[in-house]
Amino acid sequence: MPENDRLSGCLDKINLEFVEREATPRLLMKLSIQLHLAGLSLSNTVSFLEVFGVDRVRSTVHNWVHKADLQPESDRSPNHVAVDETVIQLNDEQYWLYAAVDPDSNDLLHTRLEPTRTNVIADQFFAELRDKHDVDDAIFLVDGAVPLHRACEKHDLNFKYERHGNRNSIERVFREVKRRTTSFSNCFSNAEAETANEWLRSFAFAWNQLI
Repeated sequence: MPENDRLSGCLDKINLEFVEREATPRLLMKLSIQLHLAGLSLSNTVSFLEVFGVDRVRSTVHNWVHKADLQPESDRSPNHVAVDETVIQLNDEQYWLYAAVDPDSNDLLHTRLEPTRTNVIADQFFAELRDKHDVDDAIFLVDGAVPLHRACEKHDLNFKYERHGNRNSIERVFREVKRRTTSFSNCFSNAEAETANEWLRSFAFAWNQLI
């Protein structure tokens, strides 16, 4: 699909029903949300708006992204699902980012940010993933993390150990998230965990539209 068609389709899916007072043209709002989620900093997004004579502050753009409540599409039926966990720094604390990716399409299926890494959390992550997508017949690709193995067994899912190959797709996602969100400072200041979770869902939406 041509890149301009993909961008247009992504813009069409950004819902601006939250807008009460149209002080900014809707197309510019959608473009600003998309550009920020695609990697443009809040400061540069504000500068982009200034080119069109629109003077907005960084918190305004952040609020647009937050209120748009973007979500990756559900009801996917992947043949394989790569699942992994990694440490993300949120302010002065370490959180665990759980993520599931379809390695055939590179789509990000589901994310969850948690302050700890336990069997219970892994089980909840898989339960949410099964609720959102048709993955019961998929082959799950996991590394040596015991909680992931246990969760697959508990949910009666087929899985195999794989460190590279198709699992490289999820490593690409993690690299991009870490590049974009070192302490989430290029997106948020003093972010709470739920704010970060909301940003991750919005990031997943944009990632799936533009990869």
